[in-house]
Amino acid sequence: MYAIVEIAGQQFKVQKDQKVFVHRLAEECGSKVSFDRVLLIDNDGKINIGAPAIDGAKVTAEVISHVKGDKVIVFKKKRRKGYKKKNGHRQQFTSIQIIDIKG
Repeated sequence: MYAIVEIAGQQFKVQKDQKVFVHRLAEECGSKVSFDRVLLIDNDGKINIGAPAIDGAKVTAEVISHVKGDKVIVFKKKRRKGYKKKNGHRQQFTSIQIIDIKG
């Protein structure tokens, strides 16, 4: 059984007991969070598709931790002009574990 759920503007294919990294959520570590924007549920070959979301469907997850992603270096240069600019960025993620899929 799997579901396609929209979390923070992105779509994820999730299964029970799966760990997923999503964009930073405002929830505390150890708290439970539920997502009601479920777009598709596959229950052993029986597919239920929403238009756009399935009414009454819910995915429950537990917040494990808040982490930072790998550093991304942005380097800009214009040759023969003496222009160089170097920036870095680390995206913040939340690690969640899927507890239950109801649909």
